Amino acid sequence: MLRLTQFVSLILVLTINVFSADVTGKISFSGASPKMPKMKMDADKTCKAMHSTSVSSEEVVVNANNTLKNVFIYVKEGAKPTAAPTVPVTLSQKGCQYTPHVMGTQVGQPFVILNDDPTLHNVHSLAKSNTQFNNAQPMKGMKLNKKFDKPEVMVKFKCDVHNWMSAYVGVVNNSYYAVSNDNGSFAIKGLPAGNYTLEAWHEKYGTQQLKITVADKPVTADFNYSAK
Repeated sequence: MLRLTQFVSLILVLTINVFSADVTGKISFSGASPKMPKMKMDADKTCKAMHSTSVSSEEVVVNANNTLKNVFIYVKEGAKPTAAPTVPVTLSQKGCQYTPHVMGTQVGQPFVILNDDPTLHNVHSLAKSNTQFNNAQPMKGMKLNKKFDKPEVMVKFKCDVHNWMSAYVGVVNNSYYAVSNDNGSFAIKGLPAGNYTLEAWHEKYGTQQLKITVADKPVTADFNYSAK
């Protein structure tokens, strides 16, 4: 039979385990915003015709409120694997750009690469932990169906036809990740109670880590990057 103290401890453990909370935050940016180079699309008349004005690189996107877009935030330590969704995520090639520029997916989740342009693209994955692939998509509407077998942050994509095209995909084994939006905010929903290490990844400015504790209340986790 369980002693009273053991019984109370068991109840506390069971109670804590049912708690979860949302983790929200912002990716602040300080310093002068770097000037991004223009994408030189002249080599492909089809690409150039899709844009009435010049298009800048998305390596650094500083929002109007001095925050960063396209930062990948995920639980680096402490989270248990969750079942992969059966609904696919899609990386599109539209206007001779990858959309979105930064995104996430789970191990084993269907991953679709779509050519939305009436021109040839070449999808080249530069994965290190996962199997690389390099496939041509010469026609609009073509789809490439893939899955990732291992966690990897980040997998870079490029187009061998259009050297200005790039994208980054964070592959994780759970659903606890997000990408900062056009006001620099992010939200990771329903993280179970526990102690975790969050990591923020940015294409130019690298990674930052933050320790958090989740119980039964929402958690705020803010990161700050500065110009180099």
